[in-house]
Amino acid sequence: MAEITQQLSDYRLTTARIIYHLPDFHDILQEYIWQDYDLAPRYPNLKDFLTFWTNEIEGKLHSVYVARKQIITAGDYRFAEWQGTVQ
Repeated sequence: MAEITQQLSDYRLTTARIIYHLPDFHDILQEYIWQDYDLAPRYPNLKDFLTFWTNEIEGKLHSVYVARKQIITAGDYRFAEWQGTVQ
């Protein structure tokens, strides 16, 4: 699906900060940043990625922090700071 179509379908730019254990050094944590358009609050794309991670990648997940940002929003209203008559 095209990005604009996703945004109009209420998808939001979602960023996940994934903290995981290094496979060979379990006491050391590493960070991975994942970003994609996803549908809050269910986050199906992120859940699919985390399922893939759990099944295919050796680093055990420690924690996941999620942030989202609405890209297409209603326009901002701006009021004039000057009022007068032009003749």
